[in-house]
Amino acid sequence: MDRRGCVVRTAFVRYSDSVETLQAGEAETIDQITATLLNIAKKVGERQRHTVRGVHAKSHGLLKAEVIVSPDLQETLRQGLFAHAGSYGAVMRFSTNPGDILSDHISTPRGLAIKVIGVEGEMLPNHASQVTQDFIFNNASTFHSAIAKDFLKSITLLDRHADDSEALKQVVSSVAQTAEEGLELAGEKSAFLKGFGHPPTHPLGETYHTAAPLRFGDYFGKLHLVPVSSNLTALRGKSVDHPDSWNCVKDSIVAFFKTETAVWDLRVQLCTDLTQMPVEDASVEWDERFSPSLTIARVAVHPQNAYSDLRRVWVDEQLSFNPWHSLAAHRPLGNIMRARFKAYEASSQFRHSAEGRQMIEPRSIEEMPD
Repeated sequence: MDRRGCVVRTAFVRYSDSVETLQAGEAETIDQITATLLNIAKKVGERQRHTVRGVHAKSHGLLKAEVIVSPDLQETLRQGLFAHAGSYGAVMRFSTNPGDILSDHISTPRGLAIKVIGVEGEMLPNHASQVTQDFIFNNASTFHSAIAKDFLKSITLLDRHADDSEALKQVVSSVAQTAEEGLELAGEKSAFLKGFGHPPTHPLGETYHTAAPLRFGDYFGKLHLVPVSSNLTALRGKSVDHPDSWNCVKDSIVAFFKTETAVWDLRVQLCTDLTQMPVEDASVEWDERFSPSLTIARVAVHPQNAYSDLRRVWVDEQLSFNPWHSLAAHRPLGNIMRARFKAYEASSQFRHSAEGRQMIEPRSIEEMPD
């Protein structure tokens, strides 16, 4: 152990196809997940007369960012997108979890998608000829479902209650927040409860996680986006401004970026032990004692209009974010990620078709409106 009590292991598990194991009945489960998410999108679209994403429908911050890869990375970390020093333009989309547009006073888990633009290298077959790399994060370090079958159960419940009134959803959110706070005081956490209610914390103070693993060139691991500038760390655990207002999350992000520059570390936690750090069970916390997270890049955002009308249409209506928009070197791993492949593609195609919008995959950050 080192001085911090970490179990130091220098050997990272090398990537091979054998790190994944297909689950019994997986194809059928994925088909059911896809159909359920589409059903949610159809219900919401009919109610709102506008089709949105099946999950993470409401955006709160649409940012033009820079991803800066350090020239000082150790050899092990020079993989895929991070093989060479340099900088990339990127789109950051802050969102919340539900598949419908709710008032922000119904506080739910926070999400973040990053689309890095101008990437070179071998892409996955579904993303051939593109120059983008997407990373999908949530503010929970584990996925609320261990496997795809569990995920199907949770979204089936969401589908069943998609037409509930906003008042009822507020009650569920408040009860879930109270229950979660009680568990955390007892030293425990419940990803299930956090799926229904979340403390009204400021999204810019959160740490974000891929939760499920992805390939990292010769190795594989999970990514974390960690706030490091003092103006971000000061927001940890803080509430958004005017938490009972309809767009308080968006308004708080917009107000922040009128004057502030923000910096995050992008870190990777590489697998050192498949037993302790499984690929197929996304509900298991990967213990930092076995493999501390290592910084691979910095993400910087300078003052800007974080939510213009033109930007909302471009990002929310025309772009899609999918972990399978990826270099082969960063292929998503595990059955939760495999489920996302078909479900996300189908959701995006349905949404763009229903709204008569052209699906765009940018080739330059300069395409992003101000």
